Amino acid sequence: MQITLLGTGNAAGMPLYGCDCNYCVQASAVRSLQRTPCSALLEVDNKRYLLDAGQMNLAERFPAGSLDGTFITHFHPDHVQGLFHLRWGKSLSLPVYTPPDTQGCADLYKHPGILVFQQLRKFSEITLGQLIVTPLPLIHSKPTFGYLFEFKERKIAYLTDTKGMPDTSLEQLMLNSPDIMVIDCSFVPHSDNQTHNNLDDVIDLQKQVKPGKTILTHIGHDMDIWLKKNPDALPEYIMAGHDEMELVAG
Repeated sequence: MQITLLGTGNAAGMPLYGCDCNYCVQASAVRSLQRTPCSALLEVDNKRYLLDAGQMNLAERFPAGSLDGTFITHFHPDHVQGLFHLRWGKSLSLPVYTPPDTQGCADLYKHPGILVFQQLRKFSEITLGQLIVTPLPLIHSKPTFGYLFEFKERKIAYLTDTKGMPDTSLEQLMLNSPDIMVIDCSFVPHSDNQTHNNLDDVIDLQKQVKPGKTILTHIGHDMDIWLKKNPDALPEYIMAGHDEMELVAG
C-alpha cells in the first residue's frame, strides 16, 4: 500500500500570492519548493484512489479510467476544485466518497456529471476488495472526515483538515496505530487557530497515537518558512511532507 502526496500546501499555497519574501521568490523559480493544494493518491491492490481533489490538473495526470474513486475529506474549494472539470467527462463514472455534508460545494450536487457521490457514516467501515476504509470525524469548520485505510494489516491514516481530534476518533487511532499518519500541520508552534493544527497539536497527537511515522501536510506559508529555518527541530518519527513524496506502508 503506497500513498503519494500530490500536494502538501494549505489553501494559500507556497509561494504565497503577492509575497516577495526570499522563500516565495525561490519557490516561484523552483518547483520542488512549491506547495500545491493538499491531496494524495492511494495505490493498493492494483487500485488507485484520490484523497481529495484540489489539484487542477487531474484530467491531465489521470487519464479516463485510471482512477477507481475519490475520498473527499470536506467540501472546501481547495479540496474539491478539481472535480468541477472532471465531472463533465463521458462514458464512465467516478465514485466520490464524502462526509455527510448536505451543501457540498457550489453546484457539484446539482450537476454531478460522471461523479457518483456516496455519503459515508462516521466509523462505519466500507470494504473495497481487500481495502478497509474507516471514516473518522475531524474538527473543522465544515463536516470533515479523516480516513483510516487498512490493507493486509498495514494501515495509513490521512487526517486533514483538523484542529486536534475528537476523543472518539483519537481512541480509534490509538486502537489501530497506523504505520503512517499524514496529518494537518498548518501553523507554527504556539499559533492560535481554531480549525487547523499547529506543530504542538501534532506532537501531542503523535505521542498518543504512536504511528510508525508522522508526515506533516497542509503546510502554510509561515510553517513552511519555520521548517526551513529550523531543519532539525522536528521530533523523531515526525517529518515534513512535500509535493510528490511517496510513502509505502509495509
